[in-house]
Amino acid sequence: MKKNVLLFLMLFFSVLTFAQKTVSGKITDEDGIAIPSASVTIEEPGKDAILAYGITNSKGEYKVTFTSAEPNVDLKVKAFNQKPLTKQIGNSDQTLTFKMQSEATEIKEVQLKTKMITSRGDTIAYDLKAFDSKSDRTLADVMRKIPGIEVNTDGTILYQGNAINKFYVNGKDLMEGGYGTINNSLPKDAVQKVEVLENHQPVKILQDKVPSDAAAINIKLKNSVTMTGRGEVGTGFGDPWLWNVKLTPMFFGQKSQWVVNYKTNNMGEQVENEGNILAFGSRFEGKRINASQNDWLNVENASTPNLPVKRYLMNNVHYLSANYLTNIDTKKEWELKANANYTNNAVERESYTQYDFFATANTPAYSVLQTIHNNFYTDKAKGELIFTKNAKKGFFKNTTSFSQYWNADRGIVDRTTTNGTIQRNGAEALESPTSSFQNSLSTIIPWKEKMVNVLSFLSYQTDRQTLSVSPSSYLQIPGFTANPSSDFVGQSLRLKTFEANHSANIGFSTKGWTFTPEVGFNFKSTDLISDLSNIKSNANPALTQYNNDLKYTTAIPYGSLGVNYKNDSWILYANFPVNSNNIKAEDPLRLVSRELNKVTFEPSVFAQYTFASFWKASINANINNNFGEINTAYSGFLMTSPAGINVMDPNNPIPQNNNKSAGTRIEYRNPLNNLFFNINYRYSDAKRNLISNPTIINGYTAMNYKVQDNNVLNNGYSVEVGKYFPKFKTNASLSYSNNTSKSDALLNNDSYNNKNNGQSYGVKFNNTYFSWMSLDYNASITRTKQTSIGNVNTNATTTGFKHNLGVFFYPIENHTVGFNWDQVNTNAVDQKYHNGFYDVSYQFTWAKKKIDFELKWMNIANKKVFENYEITSTYTSFTRYQLRPSQVMFTVKFNFK
Repeated sequence: MKKNVLLFLMLFFSVLTFAQKTVSGKITDEDGIAIPSASVTIEEPGKDAILAYGITNSKGEYKVTFTSAEPNVDLKVKAFNQKPLTKQIGNSDQTLTFKMQSEATEIKEVQLKTKMITSRGDTIAYDLKAFDSKSDRTLADVMRKIPGIEVNTDGTILYQGNAINKFYVNGKDLMEGGYGTINNSLPKDAVQKVEVLENHQPVKILQDKVPSDAAAINIKLKNSVTMTGRGEVGTGFGDPWLWNVKLTPMFFGQKSQWVVNYKTNNMGEQVENEGNILAFGSRFEGKRINASQNDWLNVENASTPNLPVKRYLMNNVHYLSANYLTNIDTKKEWELKANANYTNNAVERESYTQYDFFATANTPAYSVLQTIHNNFYTDKAKGELIFTKNAKKGFFKNTTSFSQYWNADRGIVDRTTTNGTIQRNGAEALESPTSSFQNSLSTIIPWKEKMVNVLSFLSYQTDRQTLSVSPSSYLQIPGFTANPSSDFVGQSLRLKTFEANHSANIGFSTKGWTFTPEVGFNFKSTDLISDLSNIKSNANPALTQYNNDLKYTTAIPYGSLGVNYKNDSWILYANFPVNSNNIKAEDPLRLVSRELNKVTFEPSVFAQYTFASFWKASINANINNNFGEINTAYSGFLMTSPAGINVMDPNNPIPQNNNKSAGTRIEYRNPLNNLFFNINYRYSDAKRNLISNPTIINGYTAMNYKVQDNNVLNNGYSVEVGKYFPKFKTNASLSYSNNTSKSDALLNNDSYNNKNNGQSYGVKFNNTYFSWMSLDYNASITRTKQTSIGNVNTNATTTGFKHNLGVFFYPIENHTVGFNWDQVNTNAVDQKYHNGFYDVSYQFTWAKKKIDFELKWMNIANKKVFENYEITSTYTSFTRYQLRPSQVMFTVKFNFK
């Protein structure tokens, strides 16, 4: 492993240092007047291949960095109304000034033709028309075909494999990271181009001082004032009657923007996650989180298959959201944003699983057969108010948000074990209301040549959860017996969590360097009250009730030094914090009081080098420490699920986890030949002082932790190559990843070592060359090898194949016939499962009104179950999932304008 790391690092640094040369200078006309926007390219003699390029600025200055093994290269200069110039130069660093001769160009025919991909500085622009097909309707449809850009199923946009940090429309950040709604509903016809802003620092006052390695997306509309949006209304028959409604009007003006969104369906489309925050911006903007519940208690959940959600989701969802932005001053520096959303969702799920547990030194082999039927009810609301000033002379941002959940889950479980014991109709119910409030403030004030930054984050959340199981005889948790005189076992829990993070820093800048000393104080307090009734420990039958009353506090004063550097080639940012960790857990009920006081040094470093115009190489490393949370510190019994109970030892110390990681990346993106690729490597080592030691009998789990040093090692590398072929209107990409993890483990007090190796091969391909057809194809092959050595011994390999084929035919103008094929195969040992799903559609477009009428038949074969086989270090499992049956939908789709 160390050899692999050293080899990769040697390759990394050799790429940085191999034959990098820079040519700079100035371009003028015959009178010595600077020529802006002239192109300067470097080419190898006799070859039609551009090594590097640059564009002169307003002063006529240029700078081009290139890499070549040739002793000489050709430098070519082109500018409008100037005679092209070519000069052969030596392969060395040099400064050259050129005077161009005037040459009037006789234009016989004027034909405007937009380039597909253009680059200027850190901005790469994509002409949307160059990549769309006749079947595309929204921005997301087209973005999936752009080289270097990937759109995940949850709506997250990746550029060169990494998530973006901002999503703008005409330069404004209306959605504050929750851009899924616009991406899925903005009509493609309203968009002029998509811009990728590389190395984007969203805080303007920091743009020349604190660099960023993340990219942003800016959607440039055709009109500066645009009223648009997308709508769908559909109905159909299956089981039950089906509906699908999507209404998303949008307005984008120079002073204000807004989006209103209402979506409802019961046909398996997951729309309720569109409001999730997918891009988090810069830490200097403050802290923003996706508010969520502390899900300590759960009913037993039916499994979900590795399929597109639309194949198995039995839902009934209503999702309503509204986003508004307006400038509140004449200079358009201050913005007010108001965001709100509401979700009401009911989901039904069912699965059957057979678990075959391996024999260990202390337990024989056995099997568990289990059928679970669930109903999940989600009812939540969120509101957010944001004031922002983002100017070159100052920054201010205050975000206030409130979230409320009224969730409830139900479960009916039938379980059979190999010893003949049968528990039927185990009924499980969970009620889990949650209230959450956050306020984040960040301001940057210029002070002479310095910058003062103050950050403040406050959060308060209450979680109330009540889990009940009946009859009580359903439970057979190892070491525990349910009270036979009671009809149920109940677990109640209440959490109150308060968090406050405050910091202040001052920035000093000189010659491209920025130094930012910072002091701060992070505080978190959590109160846990729980009650477990009608169950008793076999070790102490006299006890019939178990309580927790725990207060867990973390106080961390810290000091740190941030170091940032940026020039035309280098980006460097590093942070060197020293933290004083003070943790205390108090349980007066059991006279337990544990403390940990430890000073830690947790540095992080990132460096990126840009060379030869198209190349980027980067390296990063960090060390961090984690000391657990309250869920590892309570001393009483807690039934987290009807299938398991947690048994904490009050004598165990507070967890201490030390994590070290390092990685490197080489990236190439060339808009001149439409080629993009990246290579990544990552290594991490996590050291822990506690190890989980579950006791599993008949599928029920008693979880406890043992004091024992243990490690988790992870290393992995990945490669992705993408190329757009304009002549054939084809975008193709290949990817490969290899990840290995090694860890120590315990099961029923038996120790063993785990090793997992996963490999994945992927291909993506889309083509719009033919006027009568367009094609999209995605496929992946995975191979996973699981090895356990010790008191638990396994050695098994699982392979999988997954693909999606979408073909659209256009036999007559305004008529479209579509075919979709999803295939998922799993092979393990002598088990083989092949699952195919097919859809067909017909669409007529009323071109004058831009309205589509679509008739779609999904799951033609009426496949009602999906079968899968898996192997873990402790058991094998065969699962049969319930799927959506065949269904037919008729939908009318339209733009609002």
